[in-house]
Amino acid sequence: MTILRRLGLDAAYNLLGLPLAVASFALCVPLFAAGVGTLVTFFIGVALLAAALLVARGFADVERLRLERLYGRPVPRPRYQPAPEGTGWIRRMANPLRQGQGWLDLLYGIVNLPVAIITFVFTLTWWALALGGLTYWIWGRFVPEPDGQNIVIIRLLGADDESTRTVFNTMVGVFALVTVYAVQRGMAALHAGFASMLLTRLAQLQGRIDHLTEGRAAAVSAEAVALRKLERDIHDGPQQRLIRLAMELSRARRQLADDPDAAGHTIEDALGQAKETLDELRALSRGIAPPILADRGLAAALTSLAERSTVPVTLDVAVEGRLAASTENALYFAAAEALSNIAKHSGAASARIEVTEQDGRVYLMVTDDGAGGAHVAKGHGLAGLADRLRAVDGEFAVDSPAGGPTILVAQAPSTVPVA
Repeated sequence: MTILRRLGLDAAYNLLGLPLAVASFALCVPLFAAGVGTLVTFFIGVALLAAALLVARGFADVERLRLERLYGRPVPRPRYQPAPEGTGWIRRMANPLRQGQGWLDLLYGIVNLPVAIITFVFTLTWWALALGGLTYWIWGRFVPEPDGQNIVIIRLLGADDESTRTVFNTMVGVFALVTVYAVQRGMAALHAGFASMLLTRLAQLQGRIDHLTEGRAAAVSAEAVALRKLERDIHDGPQQRLIRLAMELSRARRQLADDPDAAGHTIEDALGQAKETLDELRALSRGIAPPILADRGLAAALTSLAERSTVPVTLDVAVEGRLAASTENALYFAAAEALSNIAKHSGAASARIEVTEQDGRVYLMVTDDGAGGAHVAKGHGLAGLADRLRAVDGEFAVDSPAGGPTILVAQAPSTVPVA
């Protein structure tokens, strides 16, 4: 954003704040006072208080729009709960009184006036000093002012006449013009910070709660999907092989007395099945956090994972020390699922895993030179990874155009997030 645009936005925010604050104060205070004064009649008092809160909500929404314009990004708006369906008119009329944010809106509508006066006065004064001082040489000659009366000019410049007054006012204008950006920015930050504290802080907390709730649901969903997949794989694979192995060994035992050669062949087949079962169990164990991850950390676990991959993998881990256990687990499973997909579907000749840490977050990027076409779809492994990362306050993205290359990026906090 350019300096001139920033100056314009801050000036508009500070100068428009006062008329809005006056209007808000003039409407909210009488309605609130009348509502409190007539509460003895209940219906009238409640109606007036509800009206005060609704008027304050309208001004609060206007201020949130102004904050969006000032910040250049959306600001959260609190949720105002509607009255339950089927309730009577008294309950609906009193519903605004049950909204905690509504009372914060009313407090802002009342207390905002002195803050708006301060920011308005400083902004207007600095612009008046800048513009008036720099143009004094034009209009100063038409203002009757006897010489020798301004002690400040005499002390600074040695004399008080038309030329020294022009020099002095020009110096004041230059100083005000040089500092107007900082003063105006400070006033805008003061006003916006006060408004944000009362009008958006609760919405931020609500959003954080929603995010944590979604993360918890994602964690439960991801673990349930992983458990069902593991159960299905064990049932369809190793369990069936072990049943067949038991049958083969039983047949070999029956053959030992009558046909030792046939029993030997049966045992050979059983040994082959045992090896295949062991290989399949090792493959399934990749979906479970390996001991090396808990004992030695993410770097060692990724090194072991890359060594077992059927596709050549280049590994670059630029993270020192241990990370949060939840982060290490999520990133390890992301890398394991990515390498599994590369080996099964991509036809890639090589892959690369990079792990970096920046601003309290860890980034895992897996790339390959395969055919592309990977996507995050419900029911697929990558969708489960997205849920697993959301559970630890992380994010997941895939860029895989047809023809490749595929880039998978996962990020998560390096420390356990605080609710």
